Amino acid sequence: MKQRLLFVALGLFFLFSLLLAQYFKIQIVEGEKWTKQALGQHEFVLKEPGKRGTFYSNAAIKKGHPETPQPLVFDVTKFHLFVDPLSIPVSYREEIANELIARVGLSEEVRGELEKKTRSRRLAIWLNRDDKEEISEWWLSYAKKNKIARNALFFVTDYQRSYPFGKLLGQILHTIRDFKDETTQEGYPTGGLEAYYNDVLKGKMGKRKLLRSPHHHLEIDKVIEEPEDGADIYLTVNHCIQAIVEEELQKGVIACGGKGGWAAMMDPFTGEILALAQYPFFEPANYRDFFNDQLRVEDAKTKAVTDAFELGSIMKPISLAIALKAGVFTPEEKIETTRSIFPGRGSHPLKDPRLHRFLNMYMAIQKSSNVFMAQIIDRVIKTKGNEWYRNELTETFGLGQKTGIELPGETTGKVPQPGKLHPNGTLEWSVPTPYSLSIGYNIMATSLQLLRAYAIFANGGYLIQPTLVSKIVKPLPKGGEMVLFDSRLELGALKVLEDSIVREVVKAMKYTTKVGGFGTLAAVNGYTEAGKTGTAEKVQGNSYCKKSHISSFIGFAPANLDPKHPPRFVLIVTIDEPEYKFLEGGIKNHMASRCAAPVFGEIAARTLEYLGEPHDDPFGYPPGDPRSNPEKADWMQERRDLEQLYKQWNHT
Repeated sequence: MKQRLLFVALGLFFLFSLLLAQYFKIQIVEGEKWTKQALGQHEFVLKEPGKRGTFYSNAAIKKGHPETPQPLVFDVTKFHLFVDPLSIPVSYREEIANELIARVGLSEEVRGELEKKTRSRRLAIWLNRDDKEEISEWWLSYAKKNKIARNALFFVTDYQRSYPFGKLLGQILHTIRDFKDETTQEGYPTGGLEAYYNDVLKGKMGKRKLLRSPHHHLEIDKVIEEPEDGADIYLTVNHCIQAIVEEELQKGVIACGGKGGWAAMMDPFTGEILALAQYPFFEPANYRDFFNDQLRVEDAKTKAVTDAFELGSIMKPISLAIALKAGVFTPEEKIETTRSIFPGRGSHPLKDPRLHRFLNMYMAIQKSSNVFMAQIIDRVIKTKGNEWYRNELTETFGLGQKTGIELPGETTGKVPQPGKLHPNGTLEWSVPTPYSLSIGYNIMATSLQLLRAYAIFANGGYLIQPTLVSKIVKPLPKGGEMVLFDSRLELGALKVLEDSIVREVVKAMKYTTKVGGFGTLAAVNGYTEAGKTGTAEKVQGNSYCKKSHISSFIGFAPANLDPKHPPRFVLIVTIDEPEYKFLEGGIKNHMASRCAAPVFGEIAARTLEYLGEPHDDPFGYPPGDPRSNPEKADWMQERRDLEQLYKQWNHT
């Protein structure tokens, strides 16, 4: 008997030891695992976003203008509706689904979501506050009556982008897609500044804990980590000037029957982009319409940054500056322009629209002479060499180099390189290359690169850094703010051209818009301006197309180089594929002088008036306007003298 009792006792002790060991394993060794599993049956954590940073317009550009911050995008508070299907008894699910379908127009798919074996399913997105309140009022009463956890239906607060100015700055700003990453709950930017600055705009996710029981009225809805708002970005773009540029660009593209167009305006001293427009427009609120259409998706790009093109005649002032820097000619020098054959171009002679016997550099810009440019660059190559010439294009004028603008997809453009081969095995830089470059062919650049290059003429010889952002400010959780970036602390410029060269090239460009020049339609009433037209044939297949062009006008105003009234902006207008046709009087519709120049003139005039810039030119007003006094224009006699000299040299 004693042995039996001892055996039973030992057995019970062994079983009790096993029980203790299992208890130790569950409570101590695997305690965290089982705690999580238990809590997981009625507790879960949701991520909640902070408010995304806002973009603000540059409201300080106009003298005396109030500097009240002007948001370009608003974050509107919205709500996503979620359900915890496991907290809702099966017998109530059909009734709940019917109520939600009837009240806020949810789809029939809600029935299937209520049958999922999960603690969180999304039923609806982007509900407004009225919808939320209607659902909440009904649900709280229904849940209490039927003894269902009140937070079995719950809302997550979110923010949806809204655009008070509609399409304004569409390609620059872009937007956030409606559906977010299911794991991180972060939005997907569609492009533009939203994508470039996503890390600083998005802020930091917060956490919210929900606890409920299907059998007991146990409910907790608690924020355990506050979300942080994203940083605000203050742009250099002024919304009023942007509206002017967009309006005039649209009118210009439609008037010439163009495929599209873009325009960019920059402060030549600071590099601040004042406007960056493109037509057809991109509407951020309707982004799906663009990305679901292969034709319209092109309109979502910022082509002034992403699309490089051959420059045509807007290259010619740059050629003048390089040749002057090389010291191979003088501004007043009489140069023969009857030559047509240049090294390597025996089968492709260079010609001007009209034969000129002799020109100086002022006449060459006024008449947009191809032969003159080839002549002076021929001298550059013979004295300085190909490498020196290319270095001036890239290092002095920044062609073939990204500007560093704060937008995705910027292209470098293309400047041929001596000794480098194309993929087909031919040399990028061959014997005739310099002569093509001199007139803007065999070289590709973006509008923004050209804006930077022409700013050198407007600002007195400095290569500056274009920028769209003046300041980035991060709001602090306990109030106040922290400045993450301030462009005023980053300003810097490199002197690349002597003042004397700048003055001569600007003087030449001023003749473009005067009588006898190719850009008279770009003239700005009451203001001086300097600029250049450029019309280039586009490549289709393996050859240039005579009926497909890209036409531009680039210049700046005021252009009197008076330190008291410096240029307020440099502006480029580019029209893509204006309709190829002849107008009354034989005028070619596709030429930049006809399609791009007048857009420049209208934008410049309206912008200068908006800025309150004092008039510096008594010429160009309508007949009878008391402000008009052409004889007092400082350039009037110069133009007449140049015209007389041209006639003398060319026997006309």
